[in-house]
Amino acid sequence: MTYSCVNNQLPEKTCKIKTNQILHKKSTSLIVLGTIQDAGSPHIACKKECCIDLFSYSDHDRQVVALGLVDNNYNKKYLFEATPDIAKQMKALLKDAIQNKNEIVDGIFLTHAHIGHYTGLMYLGKEAANAKNVNVFAMPRMKKYLETNGPWSQLVTNKNISLTQIEKEQSISLTPNLIVTPFLVPHRDEYSETVGYRIKGPNKTALFIPDIDKWNKWDKSIVEEIKKVDYAFLDATFYSGKEINNRDISQIPHPFIIESLEMFKTLDSIERKKVIFIHFNHTNPVIDLKNNEAKNVLDQGFNIGRINEVYDL
Repeated sequence: MTYSCVNNQLPEKTCKIKTNQILHKKSTSLIVLGTIQDAGSPHIACKKECCIDLFSYSDHDRQVVALGLVDNNYNKKYLFEATPDIAKQMKALLKDAIQNKNEIVDGIFLTHAHIGHYTGLMYLGKEAANAKNVNVFAMPRMKKYLETNGPWSQLVTNKNISLTQIEKEQSISLTPNLIVTPFLVPHRDEYSETVGYRIKGPNKTALFIPDIDKWNKWDKSIVEEIKKVDYAFLDATFYSGKEINNRDISQIPHPFIIESLEMFKTLDSIERKKVIFIHFNHTNPVIDLKNNEAKNVLDQGFNIGRINEVYDL
């Protein structure tokens, strides 16, 4: 069974996660709504120890990676990624302290066209919510893909969603408190480009990069980018790659956690606390905080993302 810091199943000294778990009624905050890689956990057809028991009981902490963005001062809320768990994730943005009580968010920011990051849009269609003009922010290739390929194009023609084209390094002002800026990252761009986001609040800033091939393929230094923000939610799909023994790992490149730990070793303790690892493959041992791999990450001063964590902006 997986134990959670959020549910107080583990002592704080084990978790070492120093976040504000209380969402204040006059706050601008990010909320972790999911931490798992696209296909979820349990993973389809998985017979490994990591999943076998999960088919018999539900672990509500295991949802596909997404962030919620809330500005209580201006009664707005947004979602980063439209995942297969979008129904639960939008419902999570109805917490008592969130001023906006609408079931549907004010906008959705997409990173790219891999299944865990956009297919939740289907639940906005006529077979489900039959939503009205939900603002979906997408890069040019992503926007064209949604407009020209069914069933996504039906969402556009039926006006379930309204697509807003965004551009790399061009900031979007959501409220007087919130600015979001997309930037390109290298990834397997079969159908769309891939972006991360800088999210700027009234007091703090965050980096959101759920998917990237390898840090050294990027034209920016991830170490320097971490130093510029207060929080960095970063791709940690695999711990070392050893947990994948039935596929060619070179065909699904991501930064291994052990590679990131080595690259980030020059960061001091304050900078290390900014790093929140997310986007865990179902095989990744750090999902279970009792595992030695998770303890290694935490002991070095980094954080492992947990669902429902709140980060003030």
